[in-house]
Amino acid sequence: MALSTCSFAKARGQAFKIATRSKTSRAMTTVRAAALSQDELKKQAAWKAVEYVKSDSVIGLGTGSTAAFAVDRIGQLLKDGVLKNIIAVPTSIRTYEQALSLGIPLATLDEQPLLDVAIDGADEVDPNLDVVKGRGGALLREKMVEMASKKFVCIVDESKLVKGLGGSKLAMPVEVVQFCWKYNLERLQNLPEVKGCRAELRLENGKPYVTDNSNYIVDLYFEEPIKDAHAAAKAILALEGVVDHGLFMDMVDVCIIAGSTGVEVQERKK
Repeated sequence: MALSTCSFAKARGQAFKIATRSKTSRAMTTVRAAALSQDELKKQAAWKAVEYVKSDSVIGLGTGSTAAFAVDRIGQLLKDGVLKNIIAVPTSIRTYEQALSLGIPLATLDEQPLLDVAIDGADEVDPNLDVVKGRGGALLREKMVEMASKKFVCIVDESKLVKGLGGSKLAMPVEVVQFCWKYNLERLQNLPEVKGCRAELRLENGKPYVTDNSNYIVDLYFEEPIKDAHAAAKAILALEGVVDHGLFMDMVDVCIIAGSTGVEVQERKK
């Protein structure tokens, strides 16, 4: 891919400065915008992401507030006849219901095992365009759909930029089977690759949160960024009873970032 670099306002913050200094080569373009609300910026980024969707294609539909704008946009373009012959694979029951209400033709990976593009959000993005996902609880289906896609377009706002994964000090989710979840929580907390983390079972209304796949989620919290996220991802997944985790390594092809200066597009070098 061709690469280009745009200059951005210093007010984007330290996380963005670190990202721009990264040795990772990626294309950057910016769409300037007037002062907009967070939702308006997310919508603008989502609409930009939908430009990667073409007629006669199979697409993955993400889960979350930003991805929802993309789903709405795709539904409108189908209704207007701008997009035609689209088949979509949703990453959650919530997204399935939204897409169904918009008349978007749907399928599963059983029926469409190879997708042209997937659009989804993320909870953290590091300078290498590796991401943390799954705080909305859909990490397993998101990873399956996005791994099956030729191109993964990720949408975030600038607050999600971190110098290292785990750096936001918010949850990094791990989906585990319900059987002996305490056993796996202790094993996760004691893994050398995530040393110093705090592990907590995710609750909803005082009861264990249950994913669309009938599993539990153990959230890991870090005081400092994970030293080696690739090693951590491998070690976590090696534990029996772990279904998957929220570290999405080497997966994002394009990252669209909504911020106070507009919409920035970053591309991973192939």
